[in-house]
Amino acid sequence: MDTAPTTGTEATAASLGTKVRSAARWSLINTMVMRLGNFATGIILARFVLDPAAWGVYGVAQTVLMVLLAANELGVTLAVVRWEGDVRSFAPTVLTLSTISSSLLYLGIFAAAPGVAGLLGSPEASSVLRVMCVCLVLDGLSQVPAGVLTREFAQGRRMVIDALNFALSTSVTLVLALQGWGAMSFACGAVAGNLVALAGCALAAPGYLRFGWNPEQARALLRFGLPLAGASMLSLAVVNADAMVVGAVLGNVSLGFYMLAFNMAGWPVRVISEAARRVSFAGFSRLADSPKALSDGFGRALAMLVTCTVPACVLLGALARPAVELLYGSKWSPAAAALPCLMALGLARIAAELTYDCLVAIGRRRSLVLIQALWLVALVPTLIVAARTGGIASVAAGHVLVAGLVVLPAFVLALRRGGIATRSLARACAWPLLGGIVMTVVVTLLRQRLGEGVLALCATSVIGLVCYALCVLPSRRLIRGSLPRHSRSRGEDGGVVATAPTVPVLPAQQNQPAAPAHER
Repeated sequence: MDTAPTTGTEATAASLGTKVRSAARWSLINTMVMRLGNFATGIILARFVLDPAAWGVYGVAQTVLMVLLAANELGVTLAVVRWEGDVRSFAPTVLTLSTISSSLLYLGIFAAAPGVAGLLGSPEASSVLRVMCVCLVLDGLSQVPAGVLTREFAQGRRMVIDALNFALSTSVTLVLALQGWGAMSFACGAVAGNLVALAGCALAAPGYLRFGWNPEQARALLRFGLPLAGASMLSLAVVNADAMVVGAVLGNVSLGFYMLAFNMAGWPVRVISEAARRVSFAGFSRLADSPKALSDGFGRALAMLVTCTVPACVLLGALARPAVELLYGSKWSPAAAALPCLMALGLARIAAELTYDCLVAIGRRRSLVLIQALWLVALVPTLIVAARTGGIASVAAGHVLVAGLVVLPAFVLALRRGGIATRSLARACAWPLLGGIVMTVVVTLLRQRLGEGVLALCATSVIGLVCYALCVLPSRRLIRGSLPRHSRSRGEDGGVVATAPTVPVLPAQQNQPAAPAHER
C-alpha cells in the first residue's frame, strides 16, 4: 500500500535531479563562455588600450557598485526563488520594493559620488561611478523575472541573456575605449549590457514586470530579506575591502595592478564556483531535513569544487610573473607580486561561498552574518597595515592570513553546529590539497630547470597536471557522487523522500543580470 506514494516521491526526486543536472551543465557552459570572452577582451584592453591608472579608476567604480548591489533590493527577491505557491501572487509587491530601494540607493550614490571617490583615492572616478551605478536601477527592475528563471532552473535561457549582455557591453566598451573614453567606456558598456539583460529577462519570463502593493506581503518580505541582504552586503564588502584599501592608501596605479591580479586569481573561482552556486542551493535545500544526507552531499560538493580549483590555483600562483607578462605585457608585471597569495585566497573563497550557500539552506542566517562581520572587522585593519608596509603583495598576504586563521575555522564550527561533520570536510579536502602541494613542488622545480619560454611553460603545466591527477585519483569515487546526483534524501525505511525547499535558492547577487565584462 506504500508503493504508490513512494513511487510518486521517487519520480519527484528523479525529476528534481534531472533539472539540477541540466541546469548545472548549462550554467557551467554559460560561465565558461562568458569568462573566456571577458578574459580575451580584458587582454585586448590591457595590452593595447588602457593603462593601470585607468584600470584603477574603473576598479573604484566597480567596487562600489558590487557592494551596493548586495543590498540593492533588500533581499526580498530571494522569496521569488523559494516561494512554494504561485509566484505571481506576490511578485508585484517584490518588484515595487526592489525598484523603490534601488532608485533610492542610486540617488544616494549619485549625490555622494564625489565624496566616495575621493575617500577611495580616485576623485576622477566620480563621473564614472555616477554612470555605472545606473545599473542599480536596472538590476532592481530585473530581479523578479531573473528570480523566476532561477526558480525554474532555466539556465539555458539565462545563457542566451548573458550572451546578449556580454556582446553588447563588450562592444560598447571596446568602441568607446578605442576612442579614448578611458574608464568611462566600462561604465557605458555596463549600462548597455544591463539594459539588454533587463529586456531579455522580461521576454524569457513574461508577465512579471507588474507593479503592485500589499502591505502584509511587504512586511513579510522585508522580515525575510533584510537579514540576507545584510549578509550579502557584508560578504561583498569583504571581497572588495582590499580594493578600497589599495585605492585609498596606494593610489590608482597600484589599484590597477592589484585589480588585474585579482581578476586573474578569480578565473578558476568564477568559472567553477559560479556554475556550482547557480544550482547548489537547490540541492542543499532539498537535503536540509536529512542531516546525514546533507553532510554527505556537502562533502561531495566541496570535494568536487576543491579538486577542480586547486590545479588552476597552483599553475597561476607558481607561474605568476611569466603568466602576467605573456598575457598582458611587461608593463603589467608588478601585478604578479600579488598573484600567488590571491590564488590561495581564491581557493579559500571557493570553500567559503559553498559554505555560505549551505548555511542559508539550513536556516543559519544569524551565524552567517556574524561570521561575515567577524571577517570584515579582522580584515580591514590587517589590510591597512599591510598596504602601508608592503604594497599590494602584503595586502594579498593579509587577505590569506585572515581567511586561514579566522574565517575558515569559524565556518567549520558553524557547519559542525549545523550537522556537517568535520570528518567529511577533511575527507573532501585531503587529496586535493596533497595533490596541490606535490604539484607546486613539481612546477617550481621544472620552471627553474626548463625556463620560462612558451613551450617550457606548456610542458611544465602538463607535467604538473599529470602529477596532480595521480594524487587525486583515490578521491574519484567521492567526486562521482557529487551533489546533483544526490538531490534527494532517504527515509528510515529506505524510501526516497523529496523535501520541499524551505530556503532561497540563490544569494542576492546571483539573481542579477550578468555583470558587465571585465568586472572585478
